[in-house]
Amino acid sequence: MKIEHLNATFQPAKIGHPHGLQVTYLKDNSTRNIFVYHEDGKEIVDWFNALRAARFHYLQVAFPGASDADLVPKLSRNYLQEGYMEKTGPKQTEGFRKRWFTMDDRRLMYFKDPLDAFARGEVFIGSRESGYTVLDGLPPSTQGHHWPHGITIVTPERRFLLACETESEQRAWMEALRTVVDRPMLPQEYAVEAHFKHKP
Repeated sequence: MKIEHLNATFQPAKIGHPHGLQVTYLKDNSTRNIFVYHEDGKEIVDWFNALRAARFHYLQVAFPGASDADLVPKLSRNYLQEGYMEKTGPKQTEGFRKRWFTMDDRRLMYFKDPLDAFARGEVFIGSRESGYTVLDGLPPSTQGHHWPHGITIVTPERRFLLACETESEQRAWMEALRTVVDRPMLPQEYAVEAHFKHKP
């Protein structure tokens, strides 16, 4: 586990335990999830703080000129948005399938089950300047979705068609996606984008 890509976030509802913690890291540039809990709340908080302390030390070395105030927000992060949506495949001819989606900064991941170790797929969400857009609704010819509130993500390579069960969920996802798309990309994010383009 490289500390560079390590993240920890409390997930009591998803894990079904009041002291549940989700730890993620990159394995072969794919996100790997580990879900842990402990009966003693203090124990899990101590683990959370230990992971943040290790991240802090790593960031001090990686960014020697940065102030502590600049580094603290980078220690761990909560997900921008999580929940079920329906999706269809690249040809948009197969039916829509319900998947659990997680928006982790510029990585939109989808899982068959919220507690899966690995994502079924990951979509890089770049910036508007790089040809990424989020549209309200689905193309008129779209068929096979059960949920009525569509979202179309346009990337330089293809369109991703998603559907939400409720309008409020659609609005929350649109807001999270547009927040990322409206933010200019950092130099290191272009390298991540290039990797996604070359994934099989």
